[in-house]
Amino acid sequence: MSEALNPETPEAVLDDAAGEAGEEETVKQRKNGLYPGVSDELAESMRTGWADTELHGLEPIAQAGRTAERRAALSARFPGERLVIPAGNLKTRSNDTEYAFRASVEYAYLTGNLTEDGVLVLEPADGGHRATLYLLPRSDRENGEFWLSGQGELWVGRRHSLAEAGQLYGIPASDVRELPGKLREATGPVRVVRGHDAGIEAALTDKVTAERDEELRVFLSEARLVKDDFEAGELQKAVDSTVRGFEDVVKVLDQAVATSERYIEGTFFLRARVEGNDIGYGTIAASGAHACTLHWVRNDGPVRPGDLLLLDAGVETHTLYTADVTRTLPVDGRYTEIQKKIYDAVYEAQEAGIAAVRPGAKYRDFHDAAQRVLAAKLVEWGLVEGPVERVLELGLQRRWTLHGTGHMLGMDVHDCAAARTETYVDGTLEPGMCLTVEPGLYFQADDLTVPEEYRGIGVRVEDDILVTEDGNRNLSAGLPRRSDEVEAWMAALKG
Repeated sequence: MSEALNPETPEAVLDDAAGEAGEEETVKQRKNGLYPGVSDELAESMRTGWADTELHGLEPIAQAGRTAERRAALSARFPGERLVIPAGNLKTRSNDTEYAFRASVEYAYLTGNLTEDGVLVLEPADGGHRATLYLLPRSDRENGEFWLSGQGELWVGRRHSLAEAGQLYGIPASDVRELPGKLREATGPVRVVRGHDAGIEAALTDKVTAERDEELRVFLSEARLVKDDFEAGELQKAVDSTVRGFEDVVKVLDQAVATSERYIEGTFFLRARVEGNDIGYGTIAASGAHACTLHWVRNDGPVRPGDLLLLDAGVETHTLYTADVTRTLPVDGRYTEIQKKIYDAVYEAQEAGIAAVRPGAKYRDFHDAAQRVLAAKLVEWGLVEGPVERVLELGLQRRWTLHGTGHMLGMDVHDCAAARTETYVDGTLEPGMCLTVEPGLYFQADDLTVPEEYRGIGVRVEDDILVTEDGNRNLSAGLPRRSDEVEAWMAALKG
């Protein structure tokens, strides 16, 4: 990785980058950088001789009409109030390297823009609000920012100009560096989505309250409960890529056996980066007893023939919609008798859960249906004393089922998490909602309450289910679920 001459923010350190006569040069050097400074002649050379690369006649992004509708709904909910929704800032990974940026969900949902430091501001106007997208403009060539700053154009790539951004997102764009001052001078009621941009929050510190800001966050979370057609299409894209990622993994399981769970993680990641933006969450590639750890993301264990591999992974699209799919696969392609017994029980529970997903049903119904099947299996196997109603009332099945049977899915893998309980967990399913159905059974390696043959076996089967007008659609139906179909699928992929 090349050394940036100046990793500091350009406005703070590049004002006198040319070293004007009579003024001290203020370019801050890396402590151990190889260049001592910038000569007047070099600064002048870098200012000139560049072609005009401004883009004209850009088409709006695919979801521009949808984001406008979302902003209109937000405007109607909070009339007369200034609303501030930041994208967030880069976060340092180590020293002068940053994590890959991912815009806040609220900001991306309302704008479609995914760049760091952006802020959407809705200012009260006659009949609603006036939206402005505050962004960093293209890095400055006059003061040298474009080549001296660690975030300059020649270091990290070209940003869209403000005019280009206005064309793409259908929102007038202004320089975000002017926004803090404007917000400090703002009058009237203001709300901000917290937790993404400390500088913006500091500018509003005497104008906002935690309670009012939480109402804004809750509204934006609940707005995402029902997906429109564009969102459903993006979720299907994410799932389709995820299906191909699972196929990739099965084809190279022999390599994972020769190495570790990391080979599985890396194989799926390749598909996510080739076809999407990224993985939607940390891939769980859990082989053997690791499958009993719900969020096993270390992925550093061995992959052995005879064991099960629990792969929980999802591709995230370029618009930030993610899949969330789990399959529990026999590493050598065939389930043992006890593995099949446990797997088939989980599959039966998932079938019951999926059947309960339909418009008008209570959100909890799919969870209750799946848990009832698993509780009955545990009683049947003699692992817990019945009757089933007693087990469910006391929650005794949870020793082995551990988690809820699903969650909302969208731009977050656990989408709409800030929604009110009465509209989410205690709510009613509507067409356009998308949720996972993912029951599991986990028999820990050290669980002395179960027969030894059960210990170290963990099984989860998860699919992404879209509520439709007349029932549901399994977006991830492209991956087999029934145990015999899984074995046939794996055999076909391995040739």
